[in-house]
Amino acid sequence: MTLCGADTLRWIQWAGLFGLLPVSVACGQGVAMQEAAPVPAEFRSGEVKYNANCARCHGERAGGTAQGPPLVHKIYEPNHHGDPAFQRAAANGVRAHHWKFGDMPRIDGVTPEDIQQITRYVRWLQRQAGIM
Repeated sequence: MTLCGADTLRWIQWAGLFGLLPVSVACGQGVAMQEAAPVPAEFRSGEVKYNANCARCHGERAGGTAQGPPLVHKIYEPNHHGDPAFQRAAANGVRAHHWKFGDMPRIDGVTPEDIQQITRYVRWLQRQAGIM
């Protein structure tokens, strides 16, 4: 079964019909977050850079969109996708391998320092969601 394919959607529909899943479950979404905590000052620069360069595809607060996967997801925890993976993805792009959104293009105009700040912000979001 793919992480977000037609089979998964059918399973979610059937499971929801029989009360096995909450109605709020949606394919392609990351971990549901409680009420959004204010972003601490030390991560705000990363938030601004994330919103300018990543949110269009990866969604508000890294929750995913129809164009890209959620980064607040166990797949992106540091033991599976460490911080250097974010640097490589931005610099070189990424061939699709976990999701069916297509390949991620390289992100022009971001520096390694920008990506470091974005990564720190995403890791903070993951901690808020209990992923790490």
